[in-house]
Amino acid sequence: MSLRIIRRADVLRLLDMPGCIELMAQALQAWSAGEINSPLRSRLDFIDDAGQLILMPASMQAACGAKLASLRPGNPARGLPAIQGVIMLFDPVDGRPQAVLDAGLITQWRTAAASAVATRALANPDARSHGILGTGPQARSHALAIAAVRALDDVRIWGRDAHKAEILVDELRGEFANRGSGSIRVRAAPSIEAAAACSIISCVTGAREPILTSSAVGSGTHVNLVGAHSADAREAESALMARGAIYVDTLEGMAQEAGDVLIPQAEGLLTCGQIRGELGALLNGQIDGRREVRDLTIYKSLGFAAQDVWLARHVLAVARRERLGQEVDLDG
Repeated sequence: MSLRIIRRADVLRLLDMPGCIELMAQALQAWSAGEINSPLRSRLDFIDDAGQLILMPASMQAACGAKLASLRPGNPARGLPAIQGVIMLFDPVDGRPQAVLDAGLITQWRTAAASAVATRALANPDARSHGILGTGPQARSHALAIAAVRALDDVRIWGRDAHKAEILVDELRGEFANRGSGSIRVRAAPSIEAAAACSIISCVTGAREPILTSSAVGSGTHVNLVGAHSADAREAESALMARGAIYVDTLEGMAQEAGDVLIPQAEGLLTCGQIRGELGALLNGQIDGRREVRDLTIYKSLGFAAQDVWLARHVLAVARRERLGQEVDLDG
């Protein structure tokens, strides 16, 4: 029995953002159609109470697997990512282990690709500006992903560390130039309000308290809320959520982990009608999308294991064709 080990460098070589966006659309549709079994993520506190071990399994007809990741909030001070992990794939027919893949890039790209799916479906067709709150890996991947679904001419980056924002701006200018999109203006925003004065906003921060206010966001905007993923953390204030038509990746996850939704709900500021439903249901034609040009649409991203497994299955198939990765004989 052999197992293919696919390193981070190989994952990067095998991924492309337009392809990821289409794969995430498929995964979201399959989820909302009831074709995937994927329970909520399980968390186990480390003995030192300074992080968690996270297990995210998923099973579908064409693939079966799980992501196992560690969360160590103190890691950036050590020069390491806060979240590190692997994805394990199994044969859906006979259950044999098939592959182990680095989870970092897959998680990063599938998250941004899902936001791009939401943006493509919900943002006004003439949206041309993208404000990004945050300067980490998700900021970079969201800049590239949203540019793949809208003809942008303006990208603005805000971060608490202005130096990091300038570094990301320089990197994105080079990325867009290499991809033939050098006409996109990329600049650092001096404030959250300056970054939020865009037709598309992506929040990809580590904030636990609201940083995006209602007064900063104009009518007709589409907002992706990505950074917060627990019931007691949020990036958007309640007044903003109360204005929006809200879409989520999974209703089950929202009910347990989406502080951006749960907190204003508890405050009595959200009506049931404002939570339109799952993005996959929208893609499947089961619920309405944007109704008016002036509507504020909000996509609350939490992520679920089937997205990781769906994308990892694709990476494995391409790796086999191109003979990338290392085969390990588990019986030898």
